[in-house]
Amino acid sequence: MTSTDLLVDAFGRIKENVHGAVAGLTQEELGARLDPGANSIAWLIWHLTRVQDDHIADVAGTEQLWTSAGWARRFDLPFDDAATGYGDGSDEVAALGGVAADLLLGYHDAVHDRTVDYVRGLTDTDLPRIVDTRWDPPVTLGVRLISVIDDDIQHSGQAAFIRGVLLRRR
Repeated sequence: MTSTDLLVDAFGRIKENVHGAVAGLTQEELGARLDPGANSIAWLIWHLTRVQDDHIADVAGTEQLWTSAGWARRFDLPFDDAATGYGDGSDEVAALGGVAADLLLGYHDAVHDRTVDYVRGLTDTDLPRIVDTRWDPPVTLGVRLISVIDDDIQHSGQAAFIRGVLLRRR
């Protein structure tokens, strides 16, 4: 097994987690918040997908699917196209309340496919490449990919938790 195989597996697990968190829920349930300051499943899935799209496009030197494939237009959110959810408040989380499962999963699956295509082209010699000098130490490609995986797993787990609470309330 190679590093690439491990990365592809990790991103595949994220996709499974995302689908598991969203499957069979209504738009109302996807937008539900456990309290007024909490994130919804819809926001969490949108955010983790935006971060993955943003970060992978950056390291791959490509445009984000959010804009290049028209996802920003389809979601029609009151945000700047560069928004990924970092620093969002209650109003921004609420804006994702009316998003349907097929839209969330369609965007996630498109980003997943592009991510896996990119990662499959990597070798171990690519992973030490510096991709972000704003940090000390500078961030390597390998560290950036693990950072995206970590963020996505945390948020998909949060979405799964919320799903469990909502299903018990049915």
